[in-house]
Amino acid sequence: MMPLSFSNAGDNVMITRIGGNMEAKKHLEDLGFVVGERIRVISATGNGNVIVNVKDARLAITDQMAAKIMVQ
Repeated sequence: MMPLSFSNAGDNVMITRIGGNMEAKKHLEDLGFVVGERIRVISATGNGNVIVNVKDARLAITDQMAAKIMVQ
């Protein structure tokens, strides 16, 4: 298990846990980041945004938000 922010472009991963406070968890859930969901990393530069494909939608989140999403 590792944070989504450590993933590389092209990785297909599954969300195993979402950290952070209740507001952050709710925001990520509203975007489609739920435990058990499979996502594909489109772009992960290491400093800035992480772009992922979630439920047939392409989303960009900050590295800080990506660090709260644990994947495997």
